[in-house]
Amino acid sequence: MAQSISAALLKNFLGQAPQWYKITIICFLIINPFVLYFITPFVAGWLLIGEFIFTLAMALKCYPLQPGGLLALEAAILGLAGPDAIYQEVLANFQVILLLMFMVAGIYFMKSLLLFVFTKILVSIRSKILLSLLFSFVAAILSAFLDALTVTAVLISVAVGFYAVYHKVASNNNTGSHNHGDDTGVVEYHREDLDQFRSFLRSLVMHGAVGTALGGVCTLVGEPQNLLIAEKANWDFVTFFLKMAPITMPTLIGGLICCAVLEKLGWFGYGAEIPENVRKVLKEYSDEMDKNRTKTEKAELIIQAIGALVLVFALAFHIAEVGLVGLMIIVLLTSFNGIIDEHQIGHAFEEALPFTSLLVVFFAVVAVIHEQHLFSPITNWVLALETSQQPPMLFIANGVLSMISDNVFVATVYINEVKSALDAGAIDRAHFETLAIAINTGTNLPSVATPNGQAAFLFLLTSALAPLIRLSYGRMVLMALPYTLVLGGLGLYFVTYGL
Repeated sequence: MAQSISAALLKNFLGQAPQWYKITIICFLIINPFVLYFITPFVAGWLLIGEFIFTLAMALKCYPLQPGGLLALEAAILGLAGPDAIYQEVLANFQVILLLMFMVAGIYFMKSLLLFVFTKILVSIRSKILLSLLFSFVAAILSAFLDALTVTAVLISVAVGFYAVYHKVASNNNTGSHNHGDDTGVVEYHREDLDQFRSFLRSLVMHGAVGTALGGVCTLVGEPQNLLIAEKANWDFVTFFLKMAPITMPTLIGGLICCAVLEKLGWFGYGAEIPENVRKVLKEYSDEMDKNRTKTEKAELIIQAIGALVLVFALAFHIAEVGLVGLMIIVLLTSFNGIIDEHQIGHAFEEALPFTSLLVVFFAVVAVIHEQHLFSPITNWVLALETSQQPPMLFIANGVLSMISDNVFVATVYINEVKSALDAGAIDRAHFETLAIAINTGTNLPSVATPNGQAAFLFLLTSALAPLIRLSYGRMVLMALPYTLVLGGLGLYFVTYGL
């Protein structure tokens, strides 16, 4: 009986995660107290960071909230950072938590408008190069003012919807129910078109996902860490944009050029055109949707468009903290579009709250870093370099870590260290701002290399769309490689010579 209970406990521990992963986390939890008491808290703190980065890198095996949270909880129990220190760290970053809680939920109520926009782009543009550029550019613009996760969710919704429509036709299924994940019913002469359509959608959503990174780096609401950096630097929306522009604008242009070149040359899995048969089916579907759109649905789109304009105005003129602007958008859009049921509203928060919880775990680990002064030697080494070498070195350090870890965590650590150096008088205000720019661009641009660094990429990879279009981890890394080289290279160049 004891053995069966222990086996059941291990089975329940971290759910569907692989057995080796579960055992690894258990070993981490057992080893940490011994390292703390028999070596030093400094070594134990660094070991905790390595273990936590491991949970972020293995996010596809198990969502990092649970294993990372267990490590943070153990750190608090062992005294590496007490509850008060963790609370103060969370409180200091409350703006970011408000952003994730309310802004992402607010944009959820604009999904119909965003779906309408992307659908029109997809069925109206015949040139694949122009279509890819528009997808990437529109995703960049939307991510600069909205949220990369929500924009990616819209791209996924559009792609899944159109895939399901054509898959049903390819299966000669005229009934109401259809499983678009099952290819057994696909008619033989449709298979080649379906495979090409998969390749077409893969390239399109990857261009769009990279577009969210291109736009997300530009403004303080584009990514969660941007707001954190802006708060430390006392930058408002316009100031943040202008400070980042010398790096972000050339990089945006370079990213769009890269998009066009990849489609033209057909390298790294890009370049597939939409089959004419598929285009015809999707156009008929879109026309049918427009024809059947009710006056109520049209009114909803108008309200959402007005809400988008209010959002842009509120952010540009900083009429309130970003999270409160998001709450305002929730109130306006739900009020005027008749969404008054608490369960309907609750769905809007499902997307962001798991990541918000993970962010609080980030801050717990950051509290350990502060309490044990773990990054002080690294910060002192960087600040001992020539002044001109410090921004590119921080860009590289943030970029490499963000490729294997989460860019929010990496940015949080480094901006806090640089802010401490400013408060201690080790650097002046102008140099602090230069380093803040390097940290922001370093965590946002090279992190497109893997799904581990960009939450939007991880969201895409774990979505229902990925298996439908055969988008695996390895294929995503390969398709992101040219963008990684271009964005990382341009970012490093302009951080080195453009600031």
